[in-house]
Amino acid sequence: MSETSSTSTSLSNQEFAAPPNFKPPEPKRFGVRPDKTGDVFGASLPVFFRFATGIFASGYSVSFVSKEEIPSDQYALEVGGYKAKETSKLGPRPEKPIEIYEFESCPFCRKVREIVAVLDLDVLFYPCPRNGPNFRPKVAQMGGKQQFPYMVDPNTGISMYESDDIIKYLTEKYGDGSIPFTLSLGLLTTLTAGFANLGRRGKGTSYTPAKLPPNPLKLWAYEGSPFCKLVREVLVELQLPHLLISCARGSPKRQILYEKTGHFQAPYLEDPNTGIEMFESAEIIEYLIATYALQ
Repeated sequence: MSETSSTSTSLSNQEFAAPPNFKPPEPKRFGVRPDKTGDVFGASLPVFFRFATGIFASGYSVSFVSKEEIPSDQYALEVGGYKAKETSKLGPRPEKPIEIYEFESCPFCRKVREIVAVLDLDVLFYPCPRNGPNFRPKVAQMGGKQQFPYMVDPNTGISMYESDDIIKYLTEKYGDGSIPFTLSLGLLTTLTAGFANLGRRGKGTSYTPAKLPPNPLKLWAYEGSPFCKLVREVLVELQLPHLLISCARGSPKRQILYEKTGHFQAPYLEDPNTGIEMFESAEIIEYLIATYALQ
């Protein structure tokens, strides 16, 4: 995380605080705020174009059992009086988060984010929107060119460009070595990843002047969720580094968040710079803009 600290030295003494009288909202299950219906619909198109890639962790399986079979303190989706027992088969876990420099609307970056969700990896994302003053130049310094995505694995010292090479590396190092079919189709994979952005054209692309916090934010999210996508767009536009805690369906981290909050819902934001922790994508977006955008 040295890139964040070195880039934000001039802001390290700047105080960060939540908006006056701000209070995190209560989580609302399966609710869409009426003024965000169009945004959620547009952000849902990737589910269809990308055949739900990024919604399920590797080796996902589900069975429906009676409610009595799953303790009340264990996370499980309830459907029609039954509970869904979800499992996955994950590979070795990296000791330190993978670091990825990218931006939301790039189809090549999306491919890498999808494998991150499939492998259930926690990743420190450094957003690189167009005209972003911090991390785009940093990539050129580290790798020799401004090309995205760019991955750094602090566990092995490996760094690389090229989305397909990154996918291959991550699956071999932290998976079972097999690349999901929907990420192995070459040009077709890239084209459908591009089509997936049609509903949110231009979002998550360009830099909006913002304060750079001393500490990365933490976002519990997964690539296949439209609600998570909307939050990620703003994090990228404001160029806010964030540790993404992957929690696709089947992820054991759903239970961790459930134990932490008494509830599971994604996205969930933790901001160590202000102490704010909150659910609800629409309100998270408003919080991020009010706290970090330069008005």
